[in-house]
Amino acid sequence: MTAEKEPIACIPFLVGVTGGLGSGKSSVCSMLKEKGCAVFEADRVAKELQFDDPEVVAGIKRIFGDDVYHRDKSGTLLLDRRRIAQKVFMDSAALKQLNELIHPKVFRAFHDAVDEASKTGVKILLKEAAILLESGGAEDLNIVVVVTADIEKRIDRAMAKGMGSREEIMRRIQAQWPQEKLIGQADLIIDNSGTFEELRHKVNDLYSTIVRLAESR
Repeated sequence: MTAEKEPIACIPFLVGVTGGLGSGKSSVCSMLKEKGCAVFEADRVAKELQFDDPEVVAGIKRIFGDDVYHRDKSGTLLLDRRRIAQKVFMDSAALKQLNELIHPKVFRAFHDAVDEASKTGVKILLKEAAILLESGGAEDLNIVVVVTADIEKRIDRAMAKGMGSREEIMRRIQAQWPQEKLIGQADLIIDNSGTFEELRHKVNDLYSTIVRLAESR
């Protein structure tokens, strides 16, 4: 009796999706997910590490103080992200320490996600990350998509999500790479300055382009 052969793993087409605060990269990824793309949410993984990884928790307390973690009345552990944001956007050394603590672990998690996608036959895997290019997280990707939007649209969206005052949001935007710099390193660009329906039409076109590139690699 001949032993069954293991299925040959096929590395999926890897697509980075990034954009500045309020650009709408999550909306783009959500629409692409509806079309069958798998999504690795780097920012979500980073947030989970801040609660689940003892080394990360200890490092955050060391950088920002033990009281940056606290519990609410129900006993749920919370992290003062606003306090962290205010500090890192004014203190480049603290930002560097935080990135060095978290980014290597996120990179490893993404490599694990690629391995799993290869085994399960995923054809297109998106890596959604706010600082994909700044962190060096685009090195192993096939292409990078940058989501752009008018600055006022970005501010309005961030404020609607309760991410702070206009002044706080502007400081956060200014601490990120300028949109023009992101565009300069993009393989594909999708503008999200219009309506939700306009974005959906653009994402349909984007998906067709990604599929064509994946099939021709």
